[in-house]
Amino acid sequence: MEISYRIHHPIALELNLTVQGFTVLLGMSGVGKSTLLKALAGLLPAEGQPFAGLPPERRRVGYLPQSFALFPHLSALGNVAFPLAHLPPQKRRVKAREYLELMGISHLAERYPRALSGGQQQRVALARALAREPQLLLLDEPTSALDMATREEVFSEVLERLRRLGIPTLAASHDVWLAQRADWVGVLSRSGLEQQGPPAQVFTHPATLETARLVGFRNLFEARVLEVQDGFLYLETPAGVLKAQGRAWPVGQPVWLGIRSEDVGFEGLENRVAGVLTALQAQGGGGWAHFSGPLELDLLLSRQTQDRLGLEEGQAVEVVLDPRYLHVIPGSP
Repeated sequence: MEISYRIHHPIALELNLTVQGFTVLLGMSGVGKSTLLKALAGLLPAEGQPFAGLPPERRRVGYLPQSFALFPHLSALGNVAFPLAHLPPQKRRVKAREYLELMGISHLAERYPRALSGGQQQRVALARALAREPQLLLLDEPTSALDMATREEVFSEVLERLRRLGIPTLAASHDVWLAQRADWVGVLSRSGLEQQGPPAQVFTHPATLETARLVGFRNLFEARVLEVQDGFLYLETPAGVLKAQGRAWPVGQPVWLGIRSEDVGFEGLENRVAGVLTALQAQGGGGWAHFSGPLELDLLLSRQTQDRLGLEEGQAVEVVLDPRYLHVIPGSP
């Protein structure tokens, strides 16, 4: 599904976005993600396609707000049956129970929202949205109310169920974890839609500096193209000349270089940079380190790497920026 919308209020926004399977619109707060979803649902005026000009009740859109918006005085079954008011009462209950079963929570049919966990409330709200038999499902920050453990356990299963249904789904989120599990990702900033494509492409080859920051590139620094040879670029940086893999760029072009924290290593002959580990912090099965030298870098280390190299805070080291993982990003510093 192709979305082409222009919104004037409460935030000016114009974009063309592809919704392909489970799609995540990734961006920080205030850039217009929720505004777009409300406009698609018919809750805000907008121009474009699809649905624009139709009243909310005539749009085949299922909308799940961030708060879930369950009716506290209705049971789970009553909430799901609410959009089925056009059906006879008995058929309405049967149909509502089918949607609860579809989300794996038919055993909670008679419970009220106050007696449901956050993950259970979300599934009830999803079942209600699906009861509209939508052509497009809209999810506003669907993981924001879930802690990390619940997110992994509950929403992974929800994703699987949504994919089986085959309904195009657009989720507005700032959650990188969710975007990595999408079929398609759009990156939205205050400047507009920065980039869209499969997660593997967007996360490893960000097209703009804003995209790189949003998808987790913590190490970004200025560079200038010196030479292009045999599929590699040689770039002037604060750490001297570094080599990167990538397409040809004009000689003299100012760019940004980026490398993910998990891709900074210690082994290799090329792009070695000397400095000091100024911070080392354990985290889960590994840890974070900060490297200070001609470049300031954050490193994500496995426990095996720390133990094998005997890394300690204050230690002088040489890090390696593998040319395969050093990404060239357009834009003048």
